[in-house]
Amino acid sequence: MAQLSPETVWEADDNKLSEILDSGVLVSEPKKASFYVPSFASYRTSHYHSSPDKFPTISVTGNACALNCRHCGGKVLKTMLAADTPARLFKVAEKLKQKGCVGCLVSGGCLPDGSVPLKKFIPALARIKKELGLTVIVHTGITDLDTAKALKNAGVDAALIDVVGSDETIRQVYNLNVVTGDYAESLKAISAAGLNLVPHVIVGLQNGKLLGEFQALKMISPFSPAALVVIAFMPIRGTEMASVHPPQPMDIARVVAAARLMFPRTPIALGCMRPKGKHRKETDVLALKAGADAIAFPSEEAVGYAEKQGFKVSFSPYCCSQIYVEMSDRSVSK
Repeated sequence: MAQLSPETVWEADDNKLSEILDSGVLVSEPKKASFYVPSFASYRTSHYHSSPDKFPTISVTGNACALNCRHCGGKVLKTMLAADTPARLFKVAEKLKQKGCVGCLVSGGCLPDGSVPLKKFIPALARIKKELGLTVIVHTGITDLDTAKALKNAGVDAALIDVVGSDETIRQVYNLNVVTGDYAESLKAISAAGLNLVPHVIVGLQNGKLLGEFQALKMISPFSPAALVVIAFMPIRGTEMASVHPPQPMDIARVVAAARLMFPRTPIALGCMRPKGKHRKETDVLALKAGADAIAFPSEEAVGYAEKQGFKVSFSPYCCSQIYVEMSDRSVSK
């Protein structure tokens, strides 16, 4: 097959893209599929089952978010443990540690400027790292260099940030008065601080259609992310976008494939936010064909496909962003 480029897979029609995926050219050697099952949701299959306390998500704002995004409306926050003061955050982490917790994702709702209000929690995060020894990753939202440096000094293991490549989507879906350049500056700040950077690219956030995802990948490309996570819009009951159709599995695979070619040595994961059911079964297999190294909450079909194709399969209770801990290098077959 001719030399591929990110632009090639992005512009290919579905039939051509399917041909590329089926060729195996995007899959690394030796073949390995890392499956992640943190405590974000219940998961039980014939291969693995989740633990409610191993790696939960904690919201530092409780159920509060200033943005009321059309796709979420604060619903996702209700699935997290609430710890809206530094003292509560440490106490929650302490109790989790006693139950066998290995780490947590610290997240929360956004302020009007698109940031997650982490600053006052940084001393508590430092205590959690020093006294409890947990793996701590944070969702930053829009951030600055001072905050990123403070998180690094606190010992935070990684910073996650959703990167949006469309000003239209930022305004219409996030209800946020910032531009793509603000996300680029946040990436720059996290990278300059020396934090492990794990950007997330959301597929189909613009009413289930592709808009800005390729631009988001290009925004990330000047940096050296520890890992890159691809997630996808999924309709949530009770939100403004509950009736919107999610992106097609092939569109999600398109983003994974473009990312694989743009970031040949970066671990890539298909993250936990994506449609379920039949859609997930198809998406997961396509993601493996597109070069994903990891999948969160994999379908039975994805695990079966990986085993049948000779992938070395492993399961972990950690967040899929931690794939960079497993992988320090990779090569893509040509």
